[in-house]
Amino acid sequence: MNPTIQDAGLRTLVKKTDINPEQKVPQVLSKLQEILNRTSFQDEKELGTLKRDLFNHGILQYCAGDALTLNYAKVEGGYATATQLAEILSSCCVGVDLGMDTEAFHRRLLPSVTDSLLLLANRLMSRALVENGQPEMFRHFKKVMDSLCWLLKAHGHLATQVLLSGSYERILMSDDERIGAVCVSMWHQLLSVNSDLVADLKKEPLSVMLDDIVYRMAHTSDPTVGGAAIRTLLLIARQQDSSLKLIIHRFKGLEGMVGCEWRGRGFDDEVDQLIKLLQREISQPAENMQQEWPSECVRAACVIQAAWRSFQTRRRVKSLPGAVSCLQRSFRERRQTRLRQVEAVRCEEELRLQMCLRRQRARRDFHQKQLQLLYILPPGQVQQYLGEVERQAAVRIQTVWRGYRERRYFQLRRKTHTQHRAARILQRAVLRFLKRRRAQRGHRSLSPWIGLRGLTDSRRSELKIEVEKYIALHLSSVVTPEGSRELHAQTQALLLKHLQGRQDDMREHTHTHALLAQINTDLELLLNAPPLSAATVTDCQLFRSRSGPVAARARQSHNALLQASHLPWWKMLGDSDIAWTDLGPTHNEQLLEMELNSLYLGGS
Repeated sequence: MNPTIQDAGLRTLVKKTDINPEQKVPQVLSKLQEILNRTSFQDEKELGTLKRDLFNHGILQYCAGDALTLNYAKVEGGYATATQLAEILSSCCVGVDLGMDTEAFHRRLLPSVTDSLLLLANRLMSRALVENGQPEMFRHFKKVMDSLCWLLKAHGHLATQVLLSGSYERILMSDDERIGAVCVSMWHQLLSVNSDLVADLKKEPLSVMLDDIVYRMAHTSDPTVGGAAIRTLLLIARQQDSSLKLIIHRFKGLEGMVGCEWRGRGFDDEVDQLIKLLQREISQPAENMQQEWPSECVRAACVIQAAWRSFQTRRRVKSLPGAVSCLQRSFRERRQTRLRQVEAVRCEEELRLQMCLRRQRARRDFHQKQLQLLYILPPGQVQQYLGEVERQAAVRIQTVWRGYRERRYFQLRRKTHTQHRAARILQRAVLRFLKRRRAQRGHRSLSPWIGLRGLTDSRRSELKIEVEKYIALHLSSVVTPEGSRELHAQTQALLLKHLQGRQDDMREHTHTHALLAQINTDLELLLNAPPLSAATVTDCQLFRSRSGPVAARARQSHNALLQASHLPWWKMLGDSDIAWTDLGPTHNEQLLEMELNSLYLGGS
């Protein structure tokens, strides 16, 4: 199948201007994936032709210029859609069969694609750092950087644009170790595949790369980042002598830092090789400099260094009195603080010693008084006196313990007490407010149904006339008057039927609950019954009569009421038994009679 025919619908979709850009991107992405999936199993030549058609019809230009610059917080799929689009765009820019028209592709499309990928990576990094390091955003960032690395492997001349880009500079300003690991790994992969890339770089972009690699290596302890940085430096140093000299003169003491911090991490061979390269090339430039620099330049450098050192010395001497006074002041303050601490410790030790002496003296006096009392008392009252002393000591110990326990429990219950006190204050305020409202509005009934009980026939006729007038003035457009009367008649009939059958339903419901209570009581008695081998005539009579179940049921009800009486008032608000007191006396008697009759259902 011809790829030009395949992407006809995609070309039409890209050229449409009446579709919202946020809605157009998912459609373009789905069609691109469908076309590439159909063509990926065919010949590579046909795939290259398809990529050329995508470039010729402006689809790649749309993806690089318009699609990747949108706010993907409003696009379906979010930044996952942007990541997929970036991967497809970078793959479509590699292996393109351009034919003769290569200037527009290399000078216009590729720089635009590079800038768009860097801008998207910068946005993903910012969102990941703002949202407390979400792993999903870091995965999207890594995928976009992998797409950029794939593009640079095929088009190495874009490395200079990447290193001098403002978006990549903002990425380098991040101190996150994961972002640094992604950047260092990208350059290591790129230089491993294309080692000639260093020769194409000028001094400024190469310095940017070296600064980032050395900074990441110096400010991390991750062996993955350190190993990738050292291997990348080896690749750069082995490529050209000028690159090695730039590393030596730009980073003084690099070999010492590498040897001290990165030995014993699993890549000692690479560390030794890098140190040998740095140490071997250090002595050569120094000899050349001594041979090349004339004596006048050396003398001028010495004069400048002497002037600068004398200026620094004078400035230090000028600021020396202030530094000495500050040092003396801090020393005196520290000495005073130390003396105060020693004095406080000494006072505390003296106080502790005095307390111990007082306790010993009090204990000795108490024993002396006790011995004197025992000497005075008759022999028959000694045992009684000792028992009284033990009782008073026990009372004292119990008093102290109970006070400590209550104070501890009070601390634990303080929040609950505060909540109850706040609830009482709120209830009191609400009750006062409601009382004032009722006083302002007059004595009105809370329930509107209470007023209907005192309606007279004349009042009913008046209300009926008012209702008919209102219905005549406000006719409904949905239901006719005849339909309303018929619906009213049906409602009255259903209400009458419900009121007539409500007592039967209530009686049946009560009967069902009584049967369930009787069954539960019988089950408890059967579970607690003795075995047949040990059963007596009294036990058999107990199960044949209904007095046993009735007594058990009464005992359960009595225990439930006793437990309910000990509950706080706020737990009794929803109890149905308490609500019976609000009903009439006739209704209470009926409920009591039904409760008592349920105890004898099913018995003989």
